[in-house]
Amino acid sequence: MTRPLSHPSWKTNKLVSRFFQYLILSIIVVLMFVPVVMLVFGALKTRGELITHPYTPPIPPRWENITGILETPIFWELLRNSLFVMFVVTLAVVVICSLAAFVFARMEFRTKGLAFNLFTLGLMFPINIAILPVYFVLRQLDLIDNLWGVIVVQTAFQLSGNIMILRGFFTAIPAELQDAAYIDGCTTFDFFWRILLPLARPALSAVAALTMIVSWNDFLIPLVVLNSEAFWTLPLGTMQFQGQYGSDLALVSAFITLSAIPTIIFYIFAERQIVAGLTAGAVKG
Repeated sequence: MTRPLSHPSWKTNKLVSRFFQYLILSIIVVLMFVPVVMLVFGALKTRGELITHPYTPPIPPRWENITGILETPIFWELLRNSLFVMFVVTLAVVVICSLAAFVFARMEFRTKGLAFNLFTLGLMFPINIAILPVYFVLRQLDLIDNLWGVIVVQTAFQLSGNIMILRGFFTAIPAELQDAAYIDGCTTFDFFWRILLPLARPALSAVAALTMIVSWNDFLIPLVVLNSEAFWTLPLGTMQFQGQYGSDLALVSAFITLSAIPTIIFYIFAERQIVAGLTAGAVKG
């Protein structure tokens, strides 16, 4: 028997293609992580070391900046406010979006298409465009300089995209499962609560994770809504801290590093749920 002819050119093209793929990915990783590494290095240096040797590792590391910020009460107040806003917004978004997505995915009514299109229109109006009318509405509701004003606005602008994610997942669940549940005596809410939500756990985790990250990093809404220092969130407090201690770049780097640590830790643990949930929600549109 004759051996099949090898194709060295095909193997070479494959190796070259893979080499360029890894090269591009390596460049992207470097571009993303170099600023983070530089920020951490700056947080563990003195002001003079950061100015004279900004690119060298901190040897030995200086922990004075970190401990000084952790001993400041204002940092813990900012952290508490950010955590409160993030958890309330996440809970509200998950509850409202799951209910709305269930209606649009599993129930039929005359104005269903129109109502869903109204929700999708929310994607066309980001907060940057709508911030002025939002401010007027909050002022009429007496929610200026109030954490609940931030919560209401963040929740409202997180609904459209997350409803679409959950609707895609709910639609992908077979209709026969719903029919079998009704035959067994389940009501519509029983089917939603006892069957659909446990099956939608990956999508709910993705929605919750994305909402928490967006809420934690939000800067514009707290900037417009909050005036009192007692209500500031971490992004807003970081800007004010940078303005006050802008000449001490090492101290500013330490403050920013501490502010970013919760987000990084949370994203590391939630990455798998985000990818799994978004993939599951994209099965059917």
